[in-house]
Amino acid sequence: MNIICVVTDTLRADHLPTYGNQQVIAPYLTQFAQEALVFEDCHAASFPTVPTRADIATGRFTFTYLTWGPLPQDEITLAGLMTKAGYRTMGIGDTPFLIRNGYGYDRGFDDFIWIRGQREASGRPDVTSLWKEEDDRFAPQTFKSAMDWLERHYEEKFFLYIDAWDPHEPWDPPAHYVKPYLPDYQGEQVYPAYWDWEDAGYSERDLEIAKATYMGEITMVDRWFGLLLDRLKTLGIYDDTAILFVSDHGFYFGEFGVFGKSRFRWPDNTIPVMEAMARFKQGAISYRSPKHNEITHVPLFAKIPGYDHKRVSGLVSIPDMMPTMLDLAGIDKPSRVQAKSLLPLARGEVDRLHEIVVTSQSLIDIAGNTTLIVDDSERVVVEVSPSTIRDGEWDFLYALEGEPIELYDAVNDLAHQHDLAAERPDVCESMHAKFARWMDEMDTPAEYAAPRRRL
Repeated sequence: MNIICVVTDTLRADHLPTYGNQQVIAPYLTQFAQEALVFEDCHAASFPTVPTRADIATGRFTFTYLTWGPLPQDEITLAGLMTKAGYRTMGIGDTPFLIRNGYGYDRGFDDFIWIRGQREASGRPDVTSLWKEEDDRFAPQTFKSAMDWLERHYEEKFFLYIDAWDPHEPWDPPAHYVKPYLPDYQGEQVYPAYWDWEDAGYSERDLEIAKATYMGEITMVDRWFGLLLDRLKTLGIYDDTAILFVSDHGFYFGEFGVFGKSRFRWPDNTIPVMEAMARFKQGAISYRSPKHNEITHVPLFAKIPGYDHKRVSGLVSIPDMMPTMLDLAGIDKPSRVQAKSLLPLARGEVDRLHEIVVTSQSLIDIAGNTTLIVDDSERVVVEVSPSTIRDGEWDFLYALEGEPIELYDAVNDLAHQHDLAAERPDVCESMHAKFARWMDEMDTPAEYAAPRRRL
């Protein structure tokens, strides 16, 4: 069957109506979800943007051995396998890191279109100076390019990968998408602090504008995703096409005091608001950034011919998408793939896919290291950010031996307001043991696993 994989960036699961948020306007995704498998408990694995793409491309938990950077040449990719199996393969995206600087995320595709301009450092002002209407913006261009490609190739067997960076900041959708959330909106833009918002000098109004413009971008992405679905219907291939929709991670809008997805400062101790990042040539300093549900929990929908709509419970992880698509294409999963197809869970053949799921920055990140974490600038790791380890009953946050730990009731405390680590050391020990065993099962290099062998 034809397969389309749509990846968005920074879209929190709890900011879609399907996951209970009735404030956000997303009618097309809502309708799509009513025809799809809805995975209720999908979490990011490798964090953030580029590591997640590595997970999707390889079906591996790449944070155990890679950091932010180029896709290694020896990786077996989803696109490459699809191409070898006779699919016409196409990648289209505006996410800025996929093919620049030798990153190689176009590898294996027959062709790849990159929509430039999503970052200041990659020509954003040059591109935005040409904007005249909504269609000129990045997500519309990405989806429009995909629709045009489909018109040319819809009669072929195809795999189409669409990577839209919105609703990633900077949030600048047309005002008509923002005003339903903020009627007095006057076109203001607020850049995230990537720090504790009050310490950074932000106001409640700043957060209000930021969240309204963020939700406006979600609504814009929803509209253009809807147009893509409509094009598939007019081409007569909607019913015969598997369509997967996911995001890579979420964002904090004041939860836990943070405005951003991570916490950084510049070497001169100033706070790295986004508008300064392109101008500051030295890398920032990375501080402890716990990943709660606002960051880890992502939407995952899969409309698959022959499968009726169903809400699927059970922990799953973004890397599971890769073997799922191989399963749909009838391609054998390489032994190197670590993740698991979602289809047995969807069919009710198994109760769970994983004993635990883990969301983490690279395990290479050890205090004192200088590494790539978020973009192409090296950053000094002052404090190691904890991995979030889940088993469906407990959520356990752990970084390194001797570092602070956190434990939350995963069923009754989704907001992670009551840290039970001090009260339940037995559970902490059990969760850590599961994590240590999992690292071994994933063949984590000894030098990265060793500092994490003890509580």
